[in-house]
Amino acid sequence: MSGEPSGVPPGPEERGYPAERAARCADLSALDAAVVGCRACPRLVAWRERVAAERRAAFRDWEYWARPVPGFGPPDAALAVVGLAPAAHGGNRTGRMFTGDASGDFLFAALHTVGLASQPTATHRDDGLALHGVRITAPVRCAPPQNRPTGAERATCRPWLVRELCLLAPGLRVVVALGGFGWDALWPALGAAGWPVPRPRPAFGHGAEVTLAAGPRRGELRVLGCYHPSQRNTFTRRLTPDMLVTLLARARELAGL
Repeated sequence: MSGEPSGVPPGPEERGYPAERAARCADLSALDAAVVGCRACPRLVAWRERVAAERRAAFRDWEYWARPVPGFGPPDAALAVVGLAPAAHGGNRTGRMFTGDASGDFLFAALHTVGLASQPTATHRDDGLALHGVRITAPVRCAPPQNRPTGAERATCRPWLVRELCLLAPGLRVVVALGGFGWDALWPALGAAGWPVPRPRPAFGHGAEVTLAAGPRRGELRVLGCYHPSQRNTFTRRLTPDMLVTLLARARELAGL
């Protein structure tokens, strides 16, 4: 399978990229195109391209995406799901968040169960999957070595998430943060996007729920914590299908979907 991104902006080496470019994106289509062209973190660029060149035997016939992965879902989403980063042989291969790996299989099955996804599987960008009222994104857009981006990489990538939240803000009602990394990365992005963030920041936990007050052109926002659907968590049953379905059903109810 293969696919080339469209609308890749020129000059990702420009000064202030991605912060200045993200702020200039007028809509999510422009933002997604700009994300795909980012080369701001040399370590992540080298890793994502190395993985694409070496590949796994099971995916030797794939042309890997090997670029930053944009968010996925409708521009008027009332619910956002924020993960960690694309998987090396998942999103980095397919070009779509949580697509083509075990974590995505677990997540999309639960989204389908609660009526937020059109099908329970996600294999590639043209597989027919559609999300209903939900946008899936991440604070880091490139696959990191050992799934561990550095603090500096997370900070460099933050403007993409901030702008995404700003563009979603008029209709956004709920954000589900997957895992402690997603939870920690979300708070400064929400603050930069205009929501009042509590201090000290709330502690992460599965089922944790925080309400942020409405602001200019932003309604009240509920933030929910959820264990990440990593293989470690699902194999050990720290996160079960029923747990994830229950949490997503709660998020759907709060979002009015």
